Amino acid sequence: MKILVVIPARGNSKGIPRKNLRLLHGKPLIYYVISTALNSKYNPDVYVSSEDDEILSLAERFGSKVHKRRSCLAKDETTLDPVVYSCYQFAKKKENKEYDLIITIQPTSPLLKRQSLDSAIDRAITNHQIDTIIAARDDTKLSWKKIENNFYPNYEKRLNRQCLPPVFSETGAFLITRNTVITPENRIGKKVDLYILSGGEEIDIDTYEDWNICEYFLKRKHILFVVTGNENVGLGHVYNTLLIANDILNHKITFLVDKESKLAFKTIASKNYNVFLQEHDNILRDIEFISPDIVINDHLDTSSEYMLALKELGIKTINFEDLGDGVKYADLVFNAMYPEKIILPKHYFGHEYFILRDEFLYSPKKIVVGDVKKVLITFGGVDPNNYTKKVLDAIYDYCQERNIKIMVIAGFGYNFYNSLKYYKNICVKKNVKNISYYMYKADLIFTSAGRTTFEIASIGTPAIVLAQNKRELTHFFASSEYGLLNLGLGYKLSNKQLLKSFNFLVNSEVSRKRMSELMKKTDLKSGRKKVNQIIQRLLED
Repeated sequence: MKILVVIPARGNSKGIPRKNLRLLHGKPLIYYVISTALNSKYNPDVYVSSEDDEILSLAERFGSKVHKRRSCLAKDETTLDPVVYSCYQFAKKKENKEYDLIITIQPTSPLLKRQSLDSAIDRAITNHQIDTIIAARDDTKLSWKKIENNFYPNYEKRLNRQCLPPVFSETGAFLITRNTVITPENRIGKKVDLYILSGGEEIDIDTYEDWNICEYFLKRKHILFVVTGNENVGLGHVYNTLLIANDILNHKITFLVDKESKLAFKTIASKNYNVFLQEHDNILRDIEFISPDIVINDHLDTSSEYMLALKELGIKTINFEDLGDGVKYADLVFNAMYPEKIILPKHYFGHEYFILRDEFLYSPKKIVVGDVKKVLITFGGVDPNNYTKKVLDAIYDYCQERNIKIMVIAGFGYNFYNSLKYYKNICVKKNVKNISYYMYKADLIFTSAGRTTFEIASIGTPAIVLAQNKRELTHFFASSEYGLLNLGLGYKLSNKQLLKSFNFLVNSEVSRKRMSELMKKTDLKSGRKKVNQIIQRLLED
């Protein structure tokens, strides 16, 4: 198929003066459609038609061929039909070929993607019965028309939008027609098909407001969060990335989870984010298919091979809690939980970069006074070792004798509820949405050595920490320096050891007050803002 693309670009535009030459996100408006057309897999001849020498000169620099339009075809009242036909005749003679398809693309559609253009061309080539394909958008809504001085509805009955008969409006993105149809007065044949655009591609710049919207879309990046979260590693990575995503308002967000992270998939999907489950053996193929601008990794340690492959794809990378060999290739690294082995540029580590959830940002501070009356047991989203039951085994009888109330808050992936049936006088809550309230009301908390320790510290309630695994032992924040009593690996502790530590704190108000003071001395509420500002700088670059 021989294909001609005609880009009509008048110099004397009215709504936005000199519109085609104005800079949109750093490039002249006309650049975008020229680039889209030249990158088509069909390798069309691309001509800009204009009466304006400056536009024609710039178009040639961007790789387009040019057609100097006669002044009589550049008037306000001139339609595009004679303009496109004139350029078609000119190109046919100059290139010494007859074109099968003539495509009009207007410069006012800078967000048109090459994939959409090629898809529409595919349709024209494979369906010979179609004379013309026009880019359009769905404009179905309750609308009115004016006849003389009165307004009348364009509908018979008021219905929700999805129940109305569909209505479509043309955009300026493209009009594809066959050489058997085009004349000086017409480009539309008898059999017309509409190609529906969305996601910004349908925007046709007529006003400054349209211009600003296009500027926004061109600045917007596609950010992919690659996350892990299952019964073994818990959901800390998932909740961390959800917080980051919630703070990024001006960019497209997608999540990708590995094959073992169906729990993470379910959690992220419940928040209405676009999320994919790994399909290929090598997750890099999934990333390449999604084609993001930036990948934010929060899935334990990365390898050099993985990170270098992302670099080869031209993808910027931001890594969280990464101790792998690949960390040295990341553009940004945040490590609030683990001590850094070596000092590298653009690596930010320490508790000042921890990301607190909203409820903790606005939670009051705990005042430690009096006896221990309420104990909270909460071991994160999964609690793979069932430390919940282990702690209950150790302290249940003791609490019953002293009338100390026990509350258990289990997470999204906790699977051991049957093991708690023996304990009659406890309150069990599942996956609560306001855990900060219960942390504040408690006098003493049992938890694991993950992100929950930061959340507890932001409130200041004394806490006993049991690490779920050896990796958690390296979490430097869960220590006495920051007011937390860390007993090490929980599965190595006996019930007697647990009860001894618990009994000590129950009977030592002075120790509990000191723990709370050390917790509250640490500024944890500004970390989220710091991280967001650093990420935003990378996005702007």
